[in-house]
Amino acid sequence: MAAMLRHRGPDGYGLYRDDHVGLAHTRLSIIDISGGSQPIHNEDETVWVVFNGEIFNYVELRKELESAGHRFYTQCDTEVIVHAYEQFGDGAWSVFNGQFALALWDCRVRRLWLVRDRLGILPLQYARVGDRILFASEAKAIFASGHLSPEPDGPALVDVFTRWSAVGATTVFKGVCTVPPGTAVCLDEHRRETRMTYWRPDFSESAEMRSLSVDDVADALEERLTRAVALRLRADVPVGAYLSGGLDSSVIGRLIHRADSSPLQTFAIRFEDPAFDETVQQRRMAGLLGTQHHEILCGAAELCEALPDVIWHCESPLVRTAPAPLFLLSGLVQNNGMKVVLTGEGADEFLAGYDIFKEDRVRRFWARQPDSDVRPSLLSRLYPDVGLARQRQNRMWQQFFGRGLTELDDPFYSHRIRWENTSWALAVLSPQLRNGKNLAERNASLEGLMPAGWQSWRALARAQMVEIATFLSPYLLCYQGDRVAMAHGVEVRYPFLDPDVVDFCARLPGRFKLRGLVDKVVLRRLASRSLPADIWRRPKKPYRAPMTRPFFGERPPAYVDELLSPRALAETGVADCGAAGRLVEKARRQGGRMSGEREEMALVGLLTLQLWARLFFSGFGGRAAEARRRLDACAPQVLVDRSETAARAGGGSPCR
Repeated sequence: MAAMLRHRGPDGYGLYRDDHVGLAHTRLSIIDISGGSQPIHNEDETVWVVFNGEIFNYVELRKELESAGHRFYTQCDTEVIVHAYEQFGDGAWSVFNGQFALALWDCRVRRLWLVRDRLGILPLQYARVGDRILFASEAKAIFASGHLSPEPDGPALVDVFTRWSAVGATTVFKGVCTVPPGTAVCLDEHRRETRMTYWRPDFSESAEMRSLSVDDVADALEERLTRAVALRLRADVPVGAYLSGGLDSSVIGRLIHRADSSPLQTFAIRFEDPAFDETVQQRRMAGLLGTQHHEILCGAAELCEALPDVIWHCESPLVRTAPAPLFLLSGLVQNNGMKVVLTGEGADEFLAGYDIFKEDRVRRFWARQPDSDVRPSLLSRLYPDVGLARQRQNRMWQQFFGRGLTELDDPFYSHRIRWENTSWALAVLSPQLRNGKNLAERNASLEGLMPAGWQSWRALARAQMVEIATFLSPYLLCYQGDRVAMAHGVEVRYPFLDPDVVDFCARLPGRFKLRGLVDKVVLRRLASRSLPADIWRRPKKPYRAPMTRPFFGERPPAYVDELLSPRALAETGVADCGAAGRLVEKARRQGGRMSGEREEMALVGLLTLQLWARLFFSGFGGRAAEARRRLDACAPQVLVDRSETAARAGGGSPCR
């Protein structure tokens, strides 16, 4: 199991075992490089933890815990977890400012805690097999135990082909659950499970903030972001940053530059296709900050070569190719000897930067006068990356966004059109996998995952909450964040997702986020104080990557024809052979130039579905065996065996 996670922790590994639990950890050494090997224990070795991520406020917590009498034996952030648990019990999770997935074993009461950070930045999955509980950062480690084999989960795959990812506690593998964000799962010695939600977003508007000016709010946001950046610069290794060319990463870059005068290493993706490229903006910002700037060029060949590895690490089919360039980008970071980067994700969700929030606003405005010809014309100002301006003003564009226009009572009104559009891709799933609950029934299940009282929030706040629950946590932070970064042993840190920043932004009155169709109002005001106007005024350009032409154009990779052949489609059994065959034939005739986004998503979904099935259902054993051989060549940094077997072998005393 540990061997399958060496990409996440290439710097060493450690093991703990007693008669009830086994803990393993593969280490990416960032803080206390020489002394922070895990598993980590408390003073009398009755509490043990394995932990992925960072506790950014560990310095302050350590002082508090030492003053309460706790004794530390390392300088690492991990050790504050066991002492905070001793001090605060299950209240400890709420005092951590960090991004983390942890497994904590309390020997005294024989209780195991599986805990995930507030927004699910780090993954944590588990499975119940007979009388065993198996848990790991990634499902591939669970399968490597030999106690569970990969099988597709139909309802979760339907979510992938509707909402881009499985949501809630589900995964695309039958029997494998994910610990939801902001949740602690407690398992007692009889494997009975108790789930504790220790945090959920609160978007109810703060009455105290209603009388503030934009400058007042910008001051408060700047103070919190400055502190968040400073905390995320804590490391015993150099820290770099991603530069996308947009507002969010530019603000973070400026705050890093202000906090640390040493040369900053920045990293960016260039695209061969100018429709996706932001090189000019990236280089301009790098020049303003005086960074040591590194770029990687992503063309069709690079995208095609990366995709199989991306699916292996994401462990899921994808309906977008966007994770692949980010996989290449983290490889660039690794090749430059770096382990940690800061980035700007989170601002769009909490400060209303996406066009989906504007779409919701325009449609609600239009719904007040459904027969108006003027109100729907505002839709032409949305999604500039889709088609030409004149195409966004025609009747078809308005008909597309007019579906369900007056159904304002739908709790998922803001996202209905996106989900219906993506769900066209469901046709390529096998009938056995796609049969089950319809979209309305799945939406009802999703509603149960939302915070109490969320439907009383304003429309913008509700739309933000849906975006966080269905996109930020399960897709963006997973497939475009942790999975593709940790594939190369790179940790991505998110100042905009600092708890203080999140809680502050969530409760801001909507006028500080979206004024008319101007997004991220308060962040633009903050940026105007230190960045040129062409940067802080620049409209949002969504991060996208080429979709289907690289795989069906002039030089398609050999694996495409092989995986999408009638024989391969029949063998894997996860695709609808008829619908898939027709879509593939059309793609070949047209060189990958599909008639719209939904066809592109269906085609990418089909290709990655086949890759996923091949990697996990037929090719898994070979990869697991090779990983085990590599791990066996290394000695563990920590090895504690307190089982009866070890005691008998060692003459009656536990082995350490």
